[in-house]
Amino acid sequence: MHAFPCGTPFLDFVGTLRARRNAEPTEMLASPQALDDWFVESGLMDVAPGADHAELATAVSLREALYSVTAAALAKEPLPADALAEVNRQATGLPVQVQLSDEGTTRTGSVSQGLATLAREAVEIVGGAEADLLRECSRPECTQTYLDRSRGRRREWCAMETCGNRVKAAAYRARRRSQNA
Repeated sequence: MHAFPCGTPFLDFVGTLRARRNAEPTEMLASPQALDDWFVESGLMDVAPGADHAELATAVSLREALYSVTAAALAKEPLPADALAEVNRQATGLPVQVQLSDEGTTRTGSVSQGLATLAREAVEIVGGAEADLLRECSRPECTQTYLDRSRGRRREWCAMETCGNRVKAAAYRARRRSQNA
């Protein structure tokens, strides 16, 4: 199961490598099937595209380029040229196909179409006004980046259910230990 706390598919995709600063980060895209599952679970596609190992390698390469571009935007630094070139290259591809029928909307496509859709979204967000909404989760072990669309722009965690609860529970335990000492 994949998590989607970031407010936009491209940032959730970047978050498929969890705890990046740990000695052994957790890779959520460990197989072509995991990539297929991500596309369907994210809602980007209704039918798994049937990824292979080469497409998985391309997806991981794009994910890392998206991370580099996002990290630079967060730090208000120039975007890395190699990552920028990869994102722009992927963004030129055809997007996921969306079709309307009596039953509703259907989203289908290939892995490359899914990656193009993610890259285009990144271009729009990082290059647009929403770049000011980019934040990194405040829990030290977490490296998720999210869009802070909260009313006061004071959101601290990628998700209250996970990181927020962990931080608050740790603070509570620390207070209890200091009171009992």
